[in-house]
Amino acid sequence: MSYHPIHPPSPAAHRSHTMAVSELEVDGVVFPPLARPPGSAHAHFLAGAGVRGMELGGNFIKFTAIGVYLQADAAVSALAAKWSGKSADDLAADNAFFRDVVTGEFEKFTRVTMILPLTGAQYSEKVTENCVAYWKAAGVYTDAEAAAVDKFKEAFKAESFPPGASILFTHSPAGVLTVAFSKDSSVPESGGVAIENRPLCEAVLESIIGEHGVSPAAKLSLATRVAELLKEASPVGEAAAEPVSVSA
Repeated sequence: MSYHPIHPPSPAAHRSHTMAVSELEVDGVVFPPLARPPGSAHAHFLAGAGVRGMELGGNFIKFTAIGVYLQADAAVSALAAKWSGKSADDLAADNAFFRDVVTGEFEKFTRVTMILPLTGAQYSEKVTENCVAYWKAAGVYTDAEAAAVDKFKEAFKAESFPPGASILFTHSPAGVLTVAFSKDSSVPESGGVAIENRPLCEAVLESIIGEHGVSPAAKLSLATRVAELLKEASPVGEAAAEPVSVSA
């Protein structure tokens, strides 16, 4: 397996630090260690990946494979202040950690690749149903969110996703959700529909790795890999650490 070093600049660090992350394979779907979201100026590292599925008739049916990427030059330093020194088990069990990933002041990129075929309408209906339920429970559902949901559904209306096709979400710290599509696992350099609504931007990722996230496997993977990166990033001002091989 190949490893791709990332060199994230940290204003707090006195010496350079190198972190290396591995690719992950989820049910035959490969998530590379690095990705650059459509239209983004930033490289992102693979923070975690896992399957989404459910029990049907006594069998666990897998629908999608999900990879969550975080901005390489900002995410680890942003999370380190609060979460450095915590174990993978600590992070995995703490909803506040995942909330900090969702709301952190850095870009996130989520790739959802189909294992089973799905229509755009089916996917967008389920995602927005979860989002609206979350907003209503939190008392933050307004006309702005309703309009954002309509725009989200419209983006998916004409789409159909065979196995291997991907949905790509870029979550900006400014609260803009960009939705793009790929017929395979590749990531286009540009394109997509931008929806300016912070609650929707956060809720899409929250629905995957939040308290009631649809992919417990992705949550555990993310906690495991980020804990290792935080551990490697912690010796500030000491000799530069060797690259760490992070795997789930």
